[in-house]
Amino acid sequence: MIIEGTYGGKTHPDEDSLLSALERVVRETAERGGRIVIPAFAVGRTQEVVHALDILMSAGRIPEVPIFIDSPLAADVQEIVQRHPELYDAETAGALRSGGDPLGMRRVKLVRAAEESKALNERQGTFVTISASGMCEAGRILHHLRHTVEDPRHTVVIVGYQAEGTLGKRLVERREEVRILGDFFNVRARIEVLNGFSAHADHPALVAQARSCGAASGTAIVHADLERAEALRAGLSIPSNVRIPVEGETWDLR
Repeated sequence: MIIEGTYGGKTHPDEDSLLSALERVVRETAERGGRIVIPAFAVGRTQEVVHALDILMSAGRIPEVPIFIDSPLAADVQEIVQRHPELYDAETAGALRSGGDPLGMRRVKLVRAAEESKALNERQGTFVTISASGMCEAGRILHHLRHTVEDPRHTVVIVGYQAEGTLGKRLVERREEVRILGDFFNVRARIEVLNGFSAHADHPALVAQARSCGAASGTAIVHADLERAEALRAGLSIPSNVRIPVEGETWDLR
């Protein structure tokens, strides 16, 4: 059995806790008059973040601030999702029938043109920019970060796993200085990590999934930092039969 261990030893917050954390971030940033920049993958993660913001705004828990999706791919995905209500789950379909806006399309501005993207960095006041890539390694998010990280009014919200060696990981580690597009910047913006938006399962879900597969002659934990992989191995029923492979290692399955 091969299983990921991204969040081994970690438990994601429940939905209410996650929404409360996002509410706090938006309110505090708005009080400072800053902007919110969210690096997010175009498919899945962006839509989840928009949905959460829509829930909070609809309930009056956060102010009505502009939301920009600055990713041509994410913009395409958002429109495709909107065109196929026959595929929505019961909760989303019910919200639409009652006049709700679960996709947040009434609040979202889709940004495709490069000039529109650049103009966001000159915009004043509080607004949310969601842009790819999710680990801050390429794409338009780099331009938004270089205009954001040095200003203490602003907030960068990390909503997914950040691999070692990525700019996203260095932001999560709250490095004092980061390199963006060849230049060094002092990190003075607030860095908030909301891992509950991650598509990767947490420790209890990983353990439950492993157990549901029955007995295995061997198990390998992949896609995990060593600390997280060790935590997951300790949680599995037969940790002595679990490997944490390293690059170049071979495993005889006979």
